[in-house]
Amino acid sequence: MNAPTAIDRDLRADFPGLVTRDGAPWHYLDTAATAQKPQAVIDAMARALGEDYATVHRGVYSRSAEMTLAYEGARRRIAGFLGGAEEEIVFARGATEAINLVANSWGRANLMAGDRILLSQLEHHSNIVPWQMVAEATGAEVDVCPLTDDHQIDLDEAQAMLTERHKLVAFGHVSNVLGSVLDAPRAAAMAHNVGAKLLLDGCQSAPHMPVDVAALGCDFYVFSAHKLYGPTGIGALWAKSEILDAMPPWEGGGAMIDRVTFERTTYAPPPQRFEAGTPAIAEGIAFAAAVDYVSEIGLDRIHAAEVELVARLRRELTAMNDVTVFGPADSAGIVSFAIDGIHPHDLGTILDEANVAIRAGHHCAQPLMDYLDIAATARASFGIYSTEADVDALLEGIARTRRIFGKA
Repeated sequence: MNAPTAIDRDLRADFPGLVTRDGAPWHYLDTAATAQKPQAVIDAMARALGEDYATVHRGVYSRSAEMTLAYEGARRRIAGFLGGAEEEIVFARGATEAINLVANSWGRANLMAGDRILLSQLEHHSNIVPWQMVAEATGAEVDVCPLTDDHQIDLDEAQAMLTERHKLVAFGHVSNVLGSVLDAPRAAAMAHNVGAKLLLDGCQSAPHMPVDVAALGCDFYVFSAHKLYGPTGIGALWAKSEILDAMPPWEGGGAMIDRVTFERTTYAPPPQRFEAGTPAIAEGIAFAAAVDYVSEIGLDRIHAAEVELVARLRRELTAMNDVTVFGPADSAGIVSFAIDGIHPHDLGTILDEANVAIRAGHHCAQPLMDYLDIAATARASFGIYSTEADVDALLEGIARTRRIFGKA
């Protein structure tokens, strides 16, 4: 296989948010939390909210029909981005709502007392709490798979834990703290071997690497637009069409119905069955614009560029004898670390003075922090616009912080 070609233009120029108010470069290293938006996405959303705006699915006038075509065209492009079909994409407010949808629809319909759900130690709270809630409601139980020494989900241990009582495996495709990449096809085969479904949290994989849900073998895949250079307030659930067909609605209202009477209501087929109310119209169209932007550049190129930045930063940090770097060497776009004697919040505050933005905290992964026996980490996360200059600025900021704390 040929190596991906390098990104051949300055993508930072496409992102108006990457400068400070006084025009200085802003070294944004918090893309895992939320990505900056390219002008193409901003323009698409502005048009959808302005000269193109109308409701969808309801109006008989021409602009409504045109907006409906644009909105459903967005669904089709997002489905293609994942290698899925249009009718397999359900829009949600984000990955969190998408997981809650699966938990409250598929989970409540298919789980019962004695059934088991397998999670891993590195999951985001959004892939823990909904399963705890549905387990409490149904009598199912939650199991937790440990990590390997290099902080990946231990699939050997997962295979030993899985039984025919397990109905669902829900794993992060890429950890939002460690950057570790799951061997998803193996996880899918293990889950299916005991009759369980596999849900992948794709929030950190969709922006960093090509995703083909058929090749991954999963049954559910969720991700958020705002981490993929799109708007907040929208995300997507992909699920196999036969699974969606059998799932009951989880919210009631307009748009998700076939016929309503006071005696009985019948429901629309998927995906409309799961999209009650007026949808996030402009956000959906801007979501597709983000997918188009990323697809034009190429996820293979994006991944290759980020791999180089991750490798350099890990190498530089590992050379510091008072720094602990977490996660595997081949982490995808994320480097979490801790400096002895310097709280991540202090580091983040001092870095901010030099226009460097990182994340400091537990990253909505408190069970993982407990597992690692730490309260918090500093996290640098890269995006499509990240450069060597961002790494330089981070390292200079760390050196300054060490001097402030007397660690020169």
